[in-house]
Amino acid sequence: MTGAAQRQFGELRLQVVDPTGAGISASAELVSQAVQFRKEFNTDPDGQLVVPSLPLGVYRLKVEREGFNPATSLLEIRSQAPLLQRITLGVAPIETTVDVSDAQTLLNPDRTGASQQVGSQTLQDRASSPPARAIIGLVDTQPGWLLEANGTLHPRGSEYGVQYVVDGLPLLDNRSPNFAPTLDVEEFQSLLIRTGGYPAEYGRQLGGVIEATTARDSRPGFHAKATAEGGSFGSAGGSLSTQYVFGKNTIGVSANGMTTDRYLDPPVLNNFTNHGSGAGVSGRWERDWGDSDRTSVDVRHNRVGFLVPNENLQQMAGQRQDRTSEETSSQMSYTHLFSPQILLDTRGSVRDVSAGLWSNPLSIPIAPSQNRGFREGYATTALSIHYGIHEVKFGGDALFRSIEEQFAYRIVAYQLGGVPIFDPDTPASFAFADRRQNREQSAFVQDQIRYRSLTFSAGIRWDHYKLMVDEQAASPRLAASWDVPGAGLVLRASYDRAFQTPAIENLLLASSASLLALNDAGLVLPVRPSRANFYEAGFAKSLFGRARLDASYYRRDVSHFADDSLLLNTGISFPIAFASATISGFEVKLEIPRWGPLSGFISYSNMLAVGRLPVTGGLFLDDNSASLLQSNDRFPVTQDQRNTARARFRYQVVPRLWFASSAEYGSGLPVELDNGTDLSLLQQQYGQAVVDRVNFSAGRVRPSFALDLSVGAELWSREKRSVRLQADIANVTNRLNVINFAGLFSGTALAAPRWASARLQVEF
Repeated sequence: MTGAAQRQFGELRLQVVDPTGAGISASAELVSQAVQFRKEFNTDPDGQLVVPSLPLGVYRLKVEREGFNPATSLLEIRSQAPLLQRITLGVAPIETTVDVSDAQTLLNPDRTGASQQVGSQTLQDRASSPPARAIIGLVDTQPGWLLEANGTLHPRGSEYGVQYVVDGLPLLDNRSPNFAPTLDVEEFQSLLIRTGGYPAEYGRQLGGVIEATTARDSRPGFHAKATAEGGSFGSAGGSLSTQYVFGKNTIGVSANGMTTDRYLDPPVLNNFTNHGSGAGVSGRWERDWGDSDRTSVDVRHNRVGFLVPNENLQQMAGQRQDRTSEETSSQMSYTHLFSPQILLDTRGSVRDVSAGLWSNPLSIPIAPSQNRGFREGYATTALSIHYGIHEVKFGGDALFRSIEEQFAYRIVAYQLGGVPIFDPDTPASFAFADRRQNREQSAFVQDQIRYRSLTFSAGIRWDHYKLMVDEQAASPRLAASWDVPGAGLVLRASYDRAFQTPAIENLLLASSASLLALNDAGLVLPVRPSRANFYEAGFAKSLFGRARLDASYYRRDVSHFADDSLLLNTGISFPIAFASATISGFEVKLEIPRWGPLSGFISYSNMLAVGRLPVTGGLFLDDNSASLLQSNDRFPVTQDQRNTARARFRYQVVPRLWFASSAEYGSGLPVELDNGTDLSLLQQQYGQAVVDRVNFSAGRVRPSFALDLSVGAELWSREKRSVRLQADIANVTNRLNVINFAGLFSGTALAAPRWASARLQVEF
């Protein structure tokens, strides 16, 4: 049976026997370079081993026992239905030779779309990141992803559209640090990151999908992993994950916490009022009731509180703004194996999410307050069937939300330094409150057909969305790959029809006609789901049996293109939509999983993202809002960074010591400035050094570059116990990099200067 509630993961069931057919204990090593998996296991005394939650792909399996010849073979995890593998070990005098190497696992012949796998080794040796951004930082290293201010991820030009899937539970709300508590990276054993070729089971948010799998250890007894880290800006954090396996039960408990004086990306070099702290706890119980049934229950609670960083004028005035975010969730799943070919997976979850904003009386030019949140119930069932060359899966789900939003503001100053900030007709104070019910349902069917060296995937999905509008759509998905015989080359192409639901954050606020009290020349339109056609073609090529070259060309044609805007100068963002957008680009990545002591990658992404008016959804409070309904103008979308390059290489100096270096270059995002913006006021707000990093004539932030260094050492190791230490220096050259520049009080953000950190990890 697969791990509870997994989507694109399988399971290996291994039985090791001697020539008489009797089960014997043995050690096993499982390796796949395509999915970054390498791990050693021990069977039980009867020769049995279950390895759950394996990413789909090709693996090399090596089984050994003293006095017997080792056995090596290739196997492929293709389905959620478990793979049954029986290995017979011959006695030592009998010579058998099977030439199976790690190079044969470099390519996944069934991979029909753009996806990247981040394995346990990469998670363990990752470069340190600012608190609450470890997973975000890892995703940002992948081609096609862009990290904007405050840890907001953008896949292939999407403002919204990032979906996390944690052990099968889809999280559709914004997971950047500015909106939600962090997920603890130490809890997970792998990340599967998708930007194209989506099976029909994925829906609602399809800009990019990040599927995280919780670490599981089949060894009986008590095991734990503790991590402590600290660094510049008063940053400190730690986590503890424990697991106890007894009989057919597994109990796991994890806790984490952090504090820092640089939580968000500040608008000025001085990094004013930027403290943040947070903590979380989770628990899991899992039981195998037999060979066919498994139940799992997970509970989580996370909370974070942080200050909103000031710019110079706000700091001089004494502004303080506090944000909080809290999340509590519970998930229960049940899987039943009807036969080795048929698996039923059903699960349900509940979540409670809340966020707040408070401003002191000295806030300028406006003092906003907010309290918003939602309660969510989710249920889904799917049936997976392996039949000959077919991998069929069908099912459906339902999502229920109760959404509540409260917002208010008080204008403190209508102008600063003689420069108007607000229209004189804007009310000095305002309050808003609303509550709505959100209902969504979906159903899907998909089939993956493997015939010799060809793989063909086809599916269709139906979605129904009801909140501010009531709409439904059918979305076909098609994909194919060809493993060119003897060439070490896999060609692929895919088409995805996407029906993407609007962002939930401040959606009621953006849809309320009561906001027209702020400007009677404004405009309010319901935000509709976006509909898109995603096209992609690419290839993966093995090089010298040691490296893999992966390249993709893609195009996305989107109607009702989702974007965001800010309410006055409050820092409150809300969803809007434009008539359409066209996003196209090219991505290439050269990856070396392991070449002697060397491993790493280098990647390049080129993207062109153009949006088109008129507006079709959201809140617009400009005096010329009505003209936005008539215009057909084109404009670069806010994520239109044309060129992005990244690299990281790791060198194993000796078995217990390694060095790594990484670098990143970005050509710069578009600048968002109103006509007639006063340059002298910008200099007062942000400082001359920040303003100099903006090319106003080109309308873009100047290019950014960062160089990082890491060193790691295994201080002590014995069997499954170890102590590891890692030190990192980020932005070694201390370069000033501006991420966003968006004018007065509306989203300017700076990347971190040079900073250092250290991480100690103990596993036993």
